[in-house]
Amino acid sequence: MLVQPVGAIEQHGPHLPLSTDAVIAEAVAAAAVARVAALDASPRVDAWLLPTLSYSKSNEHAWAPGTVWLSEPTMRAVLQDLGRSVAATPAERLVFLNGHGGNSALLATANRELRLAHGLKVFTAHPHMPADQGGTSASSELGMGIHAGHDETSVMLHLAPELVDMTKAVRRVPEGLARNRLVRFGGAVSFGWLSNDFFPEGHIGDPTGATAEEGRRMFEAAVAQFAEALVEIAAFDFGR
Repeated sequence: MLVQPVGAIEQHGPHLPLSTDAVIAEAVAAAAVARVAALDASPRVDAWLLPTLSYSKSNEHAWAPGTVWLSEPTMRAVLQDLGRSVAATPAERLVFLNGHGGNSALLATANRELRLAHGLKVFTAHPHMPADQGGTSASSELGMGIHAGHDETSVMLHLAPELVDMTKAVRRVPEGLARNRLVRFGGAVSFGWLSNDFFPEGHIGDPTGATAEEGRRMFEAAVAQFAEALVEIAAFDFGR
């Protein structure tokens, strides 16, 4: 199998670097691939790490200088070209590790399209499922910590503390949205949004309580979960 980390180059509030999603996706993927290589598993997990795809669909942050984003048709074409190239190798499985929630819908579509076009078994995983897609966030974020909040900031404090400026970290949680039962992040009714629809800084969450130690625990849990997923993917055959 080939493992493709997918990140983004986009604003992450005033306290985190543009490369946050790429840094996290690459670090988790690399550590998990190294872990499964050392396993005595059956079948053997023959996983190979591809270079990180850092530019992706980040147009919810297009308003912010420094964001480098691909349009939906361009990103879709990139994924098709990637699948075509992978299909020319002995690899039978392609695994996306997606560090940016804005890519999730496109990658879900690509799973099926690449299966149909090239016969590949294609999978999408996340280092941590975004809160607007069924994941969790810190209690101070009321379930709304979807971008540059507590969890992402903690992981970056662990992985690359020199790129984090906690003196600029501020809480930005859409309290009114959190009171809704259906029309909210992770609710039954979805909606289109741009990151500066909520706050001018462009992040949605509460990074103020983030710590490197919490980040270490989150990172290790993400690596363990993705490594476990790779073992299952290696044996996956549509339930047969």
